[in-house]
Amino acid sequence: MGETGRTGADGIRRYTRDDVARRRRLLLRRAVPVAVLAVAALGVGIVVLGGSDGDQRRTAQQFATLWASGDYARMYDLIDDAARRTVTRAAFTDAYRTASRTATIRSVQVGPVQRPTSDGYPVVVTVRTRVFGTLRGVLVVPLSGDGSKRRVAWARRLVFPGLRAGEQLTRATQLAPRATLEARDGTVLAEGPERTSKAPDIASPVVGRLGPAPAEQQAELQAEGYPDNVLVGISGLERVFQTELAGLPGGTLMAGSRTLGRTAPRAGSAVRSTIDPAIERAAISALGSRYGGAVALAPATGEVLALAGVAYSALQPPGSTFKIITATGALEAGIAKPETAYPVETHATLEGVPLQNANGESCGGTLVQSFANSCNSVFAPLGARLGGAGLVDVAERFGFNHPPAIEGAAESTIPPAASIGDALEIGSSAIGQGQVQATTLEMTTAAATIATGGRRAEPTLRLGARPRLTRVTSPRVARQVSQMMRAVVQYGTGTAAGIDGADVAGKTGTAELRNTVQPDPNSAGQTTPPDTTPNTDAWFVAFAPQNRPRIAVGVLFTEAGAGGDVAAPAAREILAAGLQHR
Repeated sequence: MGETGRTGADGIRRYTRDDVARRRRLLLRRAVPVAVLAVAALGVGIVVLGGSDGDQRRTAQQFATLWASGDYARMYDLIDDAARRTVTRAAFTDAYRTASRTATIRSVQVGPVQRPTSDGYPVVVTVRTRVFGTLRGVLVVPLSGDGSKRRVAWARRLVFPGLRAGEQLTRATQLAPRATLEARDGTVLAEGPERTSKAPDIASPVVGRLGPAPAEQQAELQAEGYPDNVLVGISGLERVFQTELAGLPGGTLMAGSRTLGRTAPRAGSAVRSTIDPAIERAAISALGSRYGGAVALAPATGEVLALAGVAYSALQPPGSTFKIITATGALEAGIAKPETAYPVETHATLEGVPLQNANGESCGGTLVQSFANSCNSVFAPLGARLGGAGLVDVAERFGFNHPPAIEGAAESTIPPAASIGDALEIGSSAIGQGQVQATTLEMTTAAATIATGGRRAEPTLRLGARPRLTRVTSPRVARQVSQMMRAVVQYGTGTAAGIDGADVAGKTGTAELRNTVQPDPNSAGQTTPPDTTPNTDAWFVAFAPQNRPRIAVGVLFTEAGAGGDVAAPAAREILAAGLQHR
């Protein structure tokens, strides 16, 4: 706007009445276009949001938004009575879930409602799938009724965008060849369709097998794009590395005879496991034809060097190997020290019930001596003093009551503190009896935790995986328990595991499975011969060398006798192989 008025001698600009009127006229001319735009915008708002059309748009938008969030129950509430007569709530929900599995939907993004057509209100949607990539389409939502009774005139084509009346959503799946499975040194453990190996002697105990998917996995596999009859890893390394070995399925997504999406299968990558062939052979040899499990670990990283038998799938009472955990809790709580002395006794009495030492032996001395000789008469009362809450707390820090990191591994358990019961039950749990259940892998990990100064490395079968470490107990307490485990092999129940120059630290376990009292064969009415099968599991867990541990080992033989007699010599074989190759 041009300048008006005049500047006087005093420097002040002065305006006449004509100047003021002219300025007003100019300002009004500028304001008119702005006002017109504001009114136009308001008019557009009234067209979009006001009246019947706005309500219909909101209904269509709500229906599509609920589909994107998977809220099928509320979607059903929006369909009209005519549709409800053709489909039940359960069938409606199943139709959408089936479509989601068929299309392998990962997520749905809904855009705004578009201008209505003769078929309904179009909503642009973006569907991200696991197999067919990102699909973009239009979901046309038909409506019926007026006002508050406005509903979606639902038809089955609305289960997926792009479907036409009478079309069904289907897919044809293609699978990539299964990838190769290797040992840590590159030795092929399984390859090709027949899953053959260049080292069948070590492959067969660890590779596992392929088979039809278990019922509990079928829905998940369908959602990932696998056909119903697919063979998947159901045990061993094949199960652990199922996703990597199988790769990603491909195929074609069809609406009737029309193609909605297509993708090629993506082959999996070869997987190198942590299994060490030399140590695996030693574990297989040590186990022999006996039923049980054998494990070898790298203590610092949790890498599983060897697996044989039912090492991570079978649960058994751990017996006195659990005293590693009880001793840790007692030392932490300050209710015992390594030099604390205990009377020499054949048993302890809790709640009026005697708990005997193995074979009724007299046992006692310092805490170290009592641990070395596996004195139930000491550790059952010590566990009772620690209490149910304290015992469960330390056991859970060692890994009990937590899902294992390895697929297919059984979860080792101890009952909650509130349900363990009285002092007798707590004492029984403290010596690895009662309702305590553990795998060989879990108890080997407990030994490895002591070996590494109280830090627990999560077991892994994937070579090169970053170690996942958790502080379980202090380095001081771990060192004290380590010295107690060394005494077991030096002069206690585990001398059969000793290796010259290796400073092996270990713990035996002899877990009772049933009543140890056999019927008197000379008693009246005795017609069946006594059961001569050993009624105890034999356990041994260890690591070596004590001060700079390179390997931890665990061995279990079920119904095989005493841990020191049966399991300790077997563990020695595996330890020797591990020390030679690591």
